Amino acid sequence: MTRTSTLKKIFSRLKPYTPWLLLTVVAAVVSVAGQLMAPLFVGRAIDGILGEGNVDFAYLNRQFVILGICIAAAAAGQFILSLSNNRVAYHVLASLRRDAFRKIGSLPLKYIDNRAYGEISSVILSDAEQFADGLLLGFTQIFTGAVTIAGVLVIMFVMRWEVALVVLLVTPLSLFAAKIIASRTYKMFREQAEARAKQTAFADEMIAGLKVVKAYTHEAANEEIFSGLNENLRKKSLSALFLSSTTNPVTRFVNSVVYALVALVGALLAIATAGTATPFTAGNLTTFLSYSNQYTKPFNEISEVIAEFQNALACAARVFALIDEEEQTPDEALPALGKAEGNVKVENVSFSYSKERRLIENMNFEAGAGKRIAIVGPTGCGKTTLINLLMRFYDVDGGAIFVDGTDVRTVTRRSLRENFGMVLQETWLKTATVRENLCMGDPTASEEEMISAARAAHAHGFIMRLPHGYDTVLGEEGSLSEGQKQLLCIARVMLCHPTMLILDEATSNIDTRTEKLVQDAFAKLMEGKTSFVVAHRLSTIENADLILVMKDGNIVERGTHGELLAQGGFYRSLYEAQFDNA
Repeated sequence: MTRTSTLKKIFSRLKPYTPWLLLTVVAAVVSVAGQLMAPLFVGRAIDGILGEGNVDFAYLNRQFVILGICIAAAAAGQFILSLSNNRVAYHVLASLRRDAFRKIGSLPLKYIDNRAYGEISSVILSDAEQFADGLLLGFTQIFTGAVTIAGVLVIMFVMRWEVALVVLLVTPLSLFAAKIIASRTYKMFREQAEARAKQTAFADEMIAGLKVVKAYTHEAANEEIFSGLNENLRKKSLSALFLSSTTNPVTRFVNSVVYALVALVGALLAIATAGTATPFTAGNLTTFLSYSNQYTKPFNEISEVIAEFQNALACAARVFALIDEEEQTPDEALPALGKAEGNVKVENVSFSYSKERRLIENMNFEAGAGKRIAIVGPTGCGKTTLINLLMRFYDVDGGAIFVDGTDVRTVTRRSLRENFGMVLQETWLKTATVRENLCMGDPTASEEEMISAARAAHAHGFIMRLPHGYDTVLGEEGSLSEGQKQLLCIARVMLCHPTMLILDEATSNIDTRTEKLVQDAFAKLMEGKTSFVVAHRLSTIENADLILVMKDGNIVERGTHGELLAQGGFYRSLYEAQFDNA
């Protein structure tokens, strides 16, 4: 994304805050006007005390009163400027983060699967924050600086064009130096943001998998990798900051030259015009020297801001890139599926994660309403991929999946998924109370229904042993084992009473005794429901109505447990491998 397109998107984000931006402009003008008028009255006061017997205290009092009014107006304008600018900057930040977070929910899973979670988090949190800081600082300094420069030039030309011309002729040197440096810093700050995101992603990944890291004594190797990422970030940061920091010394040198030239030309002009009708007085020289400082100060401030502003643009580009990512195929205009009976048909389905490697090709099977379908096979054969297609986490490349004769692509994803209950091998519970986690699928469930589901999943006992029972906040007040988390996930599905069930190794983290109890509960839950059970322990699916045996993305065998054993094929070899010791 180019700087021009990024700026256009920033301006479109600022458009709703036009009234506040106008207030910012007015406050900036008032603040700058107050600051610009002050040197005039200081110069007049100096002229009012030069010479013997020339002190007019009444005149001086008037000048000081007006000077005080100017200072007060400048302070009030600056306060309002900061207030309104803060409001705009942080409202824009909030809307950016809200849109970015909402975008994640509408992105295809392919985008999430192909990126580190920490990198996405870095964009939403770190990049958005740095963009807001740069916008806040940059807009204030750049706008007030521009108004100050224009105002000073106008006043100086009105007062004495000869001295003003000297200032104007030297100014392009400062602008030229700043432009050259700024044109090179944007790319560097973008590389810095990308390096920071990689470091954040790796740290997030290591913390999430710290148990595995310690189990395999991989700490030293990870430290080495992190050091490499840290060194890369250090180099990118130093390159960007070093180049951007040269702007300030360069502009300060030019500004010092401007001040010296104003003092020299002003002093010569004062000598040359002494005794004339329009003398250049000491007070005028003092005023011009003050104006030369006021004129050059914005260049210093702007040069300091340029680095921050370039960084903000680079971070903004990353945030907008996320927000502009292509969403999954929209389905808002599609009809809802309604309450399904549970007849599922997979017809000539093909799917692959990449064009180079095909996975599922021409898959066909039917699952009648209320039937129990087991899916077995070695790791990587496509079992979980099939589940993702049934839930429409991914869309098929070819063929179609039908529920009650309706192509799932012709109904909304929400209505399709409301008919499914899903328990995965990997548990997921949010930082909230046990009650909120259980009722996620059915927020309207009563207390009795929730407790009944927890009892059926054999979770009620350990829930009541938590500090606050069902009101315990998980992750803060209560720590659960993986098996207990799995039981909560099972109870959550039981509470929804879905038409169709997907169980992907749902009892893998549960001990043998509890697994037997939960399997009995599942047997009752699956009565009258179409169920898809992914299992590695083949003993758990012996009563399935249909077993699909998958290998390399294809269904190589199908039938009941007894039929498949009788065939003496791939399923039997898997079954015997698990029970060879028996």
